[in-house]
Amino acid sequence: MSMLETTGTVTVAETLTRRERVVLAELAEDVTLEEIATQLFVTRNTVKSQVRSVYRKIGVSTRAEAVAWAEAHGIR
Repeated sequence: MSMLETTGTVTVAETLTRRERVVLAELAEDVTLEEIATQLFVTRNTVKSQVRSVYRKIGVSTRAEAVAWAEAHGIR
């Protein structure tokens, strides 16, 4: 499935949870995972898990790819 395809009537962007969208938007900023965790009042490991989940759902493997995907889909 490409990044622009849908699963039924739901787009890939819509399958992201609210928190995953927040984390994805934060990845575009020049901050570390530790800083994201502090802002969201969670542990760094929680953020790492959320980032892995986002990468899997949107079909990317790097932060740069995730940021580009987010910008292309209006998540920021």
